[in-house]
Amino acid sequence: MKIYDDKHIKNVVFVGAHNSGKTTLAETMLFEAGFINRRGTVEARNTVSDYHEIEHEKGNSVFATPLHTEWRNYKINIIDTPGLDDFIGEVISSIKVADTVVTVLNGQYGVEVGTEIIWNYIDKFHKPTLFVINQIDHPNLNYEESFKTIKGLVGNNAVKIQYPLRVDGAQCIIDVLKMKMYKFSAEGGKPEKLEIPDNQKELAENLHNELVEKAAENDEELMELYFEKGSLNEDELRKGIKAGMLNHDLFPIFCVSALGDMGTGRLMGFIDNVAPAAGDLNAEQSVEGKEIPAKKEGSPILFVFKTVHQPNLGKLTFFKVMSGEVKINDKLTNPRNGETETFNQLFIMDGKERNPVNRLNVGDIGATLKLKHTETNDSLVAEGIDLAIKPIQYPQPRVRRAVFAVNTKDEEKLSESLRKIHGQDPTVVISFSNETRELIISCQGELHLATIDWTLKNIYGVEARFEKPKISFRETIQRSSAANYRHKKQSGGSGQFAQVNMKIEPWIEGMGEPEGFNIRGKEEVDLPWDGKLVFYNCIVGGVIDQRYLPSIMKGILEVMEKGPLTGSFIRDVRVMVYDGKMHPVDSNDISFKIAGAHAFREAFLNANPKLLEPTMELIVTVPEEMVGNVMTELQTRRSIIQGIDSSKKYQVLKCIAPESELFGFSTELRSLTKGRATYKSEFSAYQPVPPNVQKGLVQEGAYT
Repeated sequence: MKIYDDKHIKNVVFVGAHNSGKTTLAETMLFEAGFINRRGTVEARNTVSDYHEIEHEKGNSVFATPLHTEWRNYKINIIDTPGLDDFIGEVISSIKVADTVVTVLNGQYGVEVGTEIIWNYIDKFHKPTLFVINQIDHPNLNYEESFKTIKGLVGNNAVKIQYPLRVDGAQCIIDVLKMKMYKFSAEGGKPEKLEIPDNQKELAENLHNELVEKAAENDEELMELYFEKGSLNEDELRKGIKAGMLNHDLFPIFCVSALGDMGTGRLMGFIDNVAPAAGDLNAEQSVEGKEIPAKKEGSPILFVFKTVHQPNLGKLTFFKVMSGEVKINDKLTNPRNGETETFNQLFIMDGKERNPVNRLNVGDIGATLKLKHTETNDSLVAEGIDLAIKPIQYPQPRVRRAVFAVNTKDEEKLSESLRKIHGQDPTVVISFSNETRELIISCQGELHLATIDWTLKNIYGVEARFEKPKISFRETIQRSSAANYRHKKQSGGSGQFAQVNMKIEPWIEGMGEPEGFNIRGKEEVDLPWDGKLVFYNCIVGGVIDQRYLPSIMKGILEVMEKGPLTGSFIRDVRVMVYDGKMHPVDSNDISFKIAGAHAFREAFLNANPKLLEPTMELIVTVPEEMVGNVMTELQTRRSIIQGIDSSKKYQVLKCIAPESELFGFSTELRSLTKGRATYKSEFSAYQPVPPNVQKGLVQEGAYT
């Protein structure tokens, strides 16, 4: 297979809403370039990119799939991505390694919810972007409205390169860069190149002049030429368009019919001649803040953007060569763990097809098998290179479930399978709650969770069930209380005896020392579950020997690990042990531990105990016209709205919400806003539970 240099490699990622036609467009480009003999379809489940069994079952893309084609002595690496935001991790990883983002729109609808969500990440990465309005031959095409929605998304820097036209019943495309009309037969394919019709010349000239002005704005030299000549030739135009794309200030718009095989050749030509290559982009940044220029002469540095575990094949690792070149048998080091990996095989991937190569140059995308110590988001560098590519920051999960193996014998297998799924998709977060004794899986949405369930069952052979996670409540007190407890046990020989008198109070940061006690010692315990226990030795006259005080505190801590109200952790209490009794023979450590525990439990229940719940800081970004419904939903979930800010066409709601009330919020928000709202959350603080809610939880006697 031919190896291309960095000047002749273009990496594009196809993004867009569900059903915009990304997979069909990729298939048609491969067909046009002669890489496949016949075009598959999503419906027939025979496209190159949607080859996974789950994609055939669901009827849509689930994974980002690398492909490649060659067009006029250029290699175009294509990554076809899912259109549903449940799989946003696949999209973000692909944008990271792309040189140009191709945003595909369904010409009937223009910019949809999925497009808006993805655009936020494109804008964040500041990647060169072009738009493709698809389905221009569809009877319900609304090209002008689609163009308006693009301008609404990116502003006035959206500029038409092409627009569709019907001439004598034939589908045509007017190209205002080339100033030609392409006329297609009903079967599509190679068009007839014609002059622009007289009735379209004025419009085409106006659009051409607009394109010239936009191109000139991005280069001082071109601007001078424009003022001097009043126009720019095609080569000068290409230079200006490329500069504008690199500045993220110009967004070319093309039109195609992916299904009808119309316009794809011209699109590939533009990608070849104008779209930036890896060496044109700003240098990659390392974790250490160093620049990593895309140069062939540099040391080999790779970035891993995707990992797939295939049952019969093993671990398949996808990477982009960020610097230098990589060859078979090269040994590279993973800076994250210091492990060295050997590249025994190198491939260019086309869906499930592996095409072996001996080396890959800077800017290229490839894959290898059976790397043992490397996962998605890792870097691989030459020995002696002390840096790592700045990793991708993935969005926070929106859905949490407790996950259990249906067959308890599969628990270890379940954990290992979930570890592999996380390695493949970092937006899947796996954790274990020591408090609730649950394995927790967090992901992007219900469809994402369903895909994980399918993968566990069909790939790893594990039946799992998913449940609402238990909430980690806390218990504390609201007033002071005193108690004493005498532990006495006689069963022949040495018995057990201890009496402990104590007073407990709520502990608050910065409060003064307790009054009315002769304080002999003080110990502050930072509790593993947050909060404090402050323990005072106020014993006078030696009524309790000093050596028994640690046992009393141990008994108190055991109660604090399983509070009397709901079995939750207790926090923020101070205890003054001020009196008691002991026996010269029968007193021992276990006796004082038991007495301390019972005295503390009794005092706690008499100190107006209060249940605390974890609350989350919630930031919801919602279209202006949908704010009312979302606020109503938040209030039904006991949320407190703390502020509202504006951001372009959106309102940003900032609120505090109980974690227990957020179960199912992601699904409800999507339903209320037709998927146009997003949110993120992070832990805020523990807050008191309302009395009516606390009553119900205490009656249950355990976590909810």
